[in-house]
Amino acid sequence: MDFNLTDEQQMIADTASRFGAERLAPVAEALDRGEGRAELLANLKQLADNGFMGLNVSADYGGTEAGAVSFALAVEALAGHCASTAVTVSVTNMVGEVIQAVGTEDQKAAYLPKLTDGTYPAGGFCLTESSAGSDPSSMKTRAVKDGDDYVLNGSKLYITSGEYAGVFVVWAVTDPSAPKGKGISCFLIEAGTPGLVIGKAEKKMGQTGSATNEVLFQDCRVPASALLGKENDGFRIAVGELAGGRIGVASLALGIARAAMTAGKAYIKERQQFGQPLSTMQGLQWMIADRETELEAARLLILQAACLKDAGKPFAREASMAKLFASEAAQKATYTALQLHGGAGYIKDFPLERYARDARITTIYEGTSEIQRLIIAREALKAM
Repeated sequence: MDFNLTDEQQMIADTASRFGAERLAPVAEALDRGEGRAELLANLKQLADNGFMGLNVSADYGGTEAGAVSFALAVEALAGHCASTAVTVSVTNMVGEVIQAVGTEDQKAAYLPKLTDGTYPAGGFCLTESSAGSDPSSMKTRAVKDGDDYVLNGSKLYITSGEYAGVFVVWAVTDPSAPKGKGISCFLIEAGTPGLVIGKAEKKMGQTGSATNEVLFQDCRVPASALLGKENDGFRIAVGELAGGRIGVASLALGIARAAMTAGKAYIKERQQFGQPLSTMQGLQWMIADRETELEAARLLILQAACLKDAGKPFAREASMAKLFASEAAQKATYTALQLHGGAGYIKDFPLERYARDARITTIYEGTSEIQRLIIAREALKAM
């Protein structure tokens, strides 16, 4: 097996890392305080200009056509500098991919160029509801056919980029009499459509620079042409796209974890106690060895899932494995790095406490660790 990156993949990773260091790192702390929205939007536009908002989208629509491996590498590199920006990039790519996968030619031509060129600062993925998180088939949002239109009513929770997304992929029940999960459809709805209301911004523990909002639909009327894919086929679409999104979350978790461990290693090489650098102490060395091994394993799981996706092969199980392992490893890595800093790690002058808060959500969104274990176990038993 060849683990070497192609020249293009390496270039994308290097460009993302350089952009992160030059543009994202300087504003990450301000974003964490809830400031710097203009800088965030300017950076998102620059990322679009550099091809990062359509990494797996066809060049016909302004995409980069770089593939899932490049996407994973880019998100990891960006997350090491600003997780709030990286999650926006990840979700926007996810929205672009679902439009490309099941959209009509008119839909792709109308929306994909605006995502890839930054006309839309971001895309929104409207699936989660108060009673439909890990079980999206329990959603209550309804879309009722009225002549040549659909009228949507309901609400979605925890929508990334809700305040500045230009287009939303929205799931709603179109046939309430169908078996659970069989009567759900998917729609493309532009920001500003009457009846689409951006609700409150959530006050979060981490990734505070990324807007997370409730999105409400109040007699939101859209034409039949807004239907994405076939009517009542929305649940299948959601399940398929969530697998790709898990590669993004795994990569994001890995990027945060690597940044934390890099800071931790640098600190103990400089900090002295008992007349010697902390890095000479075996106990701390063993902590580093365990975390570095786990992060390398996470990287390999991510690349395996991404390679399978690029090859057009089934990758849902591998994506769940990567997401589970990388997000859990990130919890240990960020807390280990904080511990290596001692009391300094608990102070906001250092980024460790931010890394720990930013990493925490990765075990929850795009399917909790518990849901990933269910998926992995189900697939393992099915293979017997």
